Amino acid sequence: MAIQDDKVRDAVLKVALGFRVEEVTEEYDARDGELKLVKRRETHKDIPPDLKAAKLLLEGADYSALSDEELEAERAKLIRALGEENKEKLQ
Repeated sequence: MAIQDDKVRDAVLKVALGFRVEEVTEEYDARDGELKLVKRRETHKDIPPDLKAAKLLLEGADYSALSDEELEAERAKLIRALGEENKEKLQ
């Protein structure tokens, strides 16, 4: 069950931080009994961060029981995650 919990937490974190989706649209035309690719378009959509997901993550975590070292480690982890998301969005 812990693996599923981690997957759900990672998915909620992704939504909380925002992400980019790539979409491919292709149009075909039937010529001489064959389908020919006429147009292909690739687009990127930035999905903005979701505040409800962020709130869910923050409410679900019990930070009061963590030591100062554990809090600092959690802070560093969140900063790294935000930095990685920003790098991906810039690419």
